Amino acid sequence: MVRVKRGNVARNRRNKILKIAKGFRGTHSKLFRMANQQVMKALRYAYVGRKRRKREFRSLWIVRINASVRERGFTYSSFIRKLKNSNVGINRKMLAQIAVLDHMCFDQIVKAITTE
Repeated sequence: MVRVKRGNVARNRRNKILKIAKGFRGTHSKLFRMANQQVMKALRYAYVGRKRRKREFRSLWIVRINASVRERGFTYSSFIRKLKNSNVGINRKMLAQIAVLDHMCFDQIVKAITTE
């Protein structure tokens, strides 16, 4: 059997991991075995974080809409119910942007759903 030394292949694989681990503290960015463990852990956290970010943004939009709606004498749940019943097709992200940036437009939306 011929001996296979794997020089370039092994080094490239290790360097790829160490490149990802650049910026980690101490041994976690210098030694391959520790760096490999930390990179796998970081990638798991990144995967979970991408899902969590969506939840956090939705809750932020709801908080902003709720604050604007309460200034106008409604609760969030009643506002959303009236939006659904009047077939206004604006999602929470757009409502939150309108509530923060364009108060006049938000007032018109509130008037439109209350008159029906």
